[in-house]
Amino acid sequence: MSNDTLFYKIYLASRKSISRVVSRIVPPDEIEDIVQETYVRICQIENKEHITSPKSFMYRTARNLALDYLKQANVKLVDRVDDIQTLEYLLSSDSDEMYENTLTSNEFSYFCEAVRQLPTQCRKVFVLKKVYGYSQREIAAQLNLSESTVEKHISTGMKRSTLFMRNINKQVNSPSSSLSPNIAGGTHE
Repeated sequence: MSNDTLFYKIYLASRKSISRVVSRIVPPDEIEDIVQETYVRICQIENKEHITSPKSFMYRTARNLALDYLKQANVKLVDRVDDIQTLEYLLSSDSDEMYENTLTSNEFSYFCEAVRQLPTQCRKVFVLKKVYGYSQREIAAQLNLSESTVEKHISTGMKRSTLFMRNINKQVNSPSSSLSPNIAGGTHE
C-alpha cells in the first residue's frame, strides 16, 4: 500500500475525531474548512515515508491550523468595553453601515458610550455579534444562552445604541448643546 493510500485511509477513519479536536479551538463554521485543509496539507507533503506516526501527524497538523486561524482572526472574548482604542481597531474593519457612520473620534466616543450603557449581558452579546462577527448560535453556545435570548439582546443593543446615537446627533447639531451621559436610558448592571 502506498503512503498516499495509507494517509487517505487514516484521514477517513479519523475525520470525526479530528473535527472534535478542532471544534475545541475554532468557531463551528470554521471546523470543516480546517479539517479539509488538514488533508490538503498532508497531500502536499513530498516525503511521507519520514512520518513515523501518520495519525498523530494529522492531529498535530489540524491543531496547528486551528491555532493559526485563531491568530489570524484575533478572536477574543470581551467582558467589558473599557478600552476605546481596542474597540475602535476592532470596529474599523466592520462593514456594517451603522458603524461606518462612527468614523470621527467624537462619534466613535459616543458610540462607545452607547455600548457601555447597555446592560452587561446585552453588551456581551452585542459586542460578540457586531465586533467579532459571531453567529447567534455561536454566541448562545459561548454564553450558555438560548438563541432567542441572544436575538433579543442583539435587538436591544441595536435599538439602544441607535437611539443613543440619534439623540447625540440631535444635541450636537442643536445650537445649545449640552450632552447628558445617559441619553438612551441604558443602565449598567
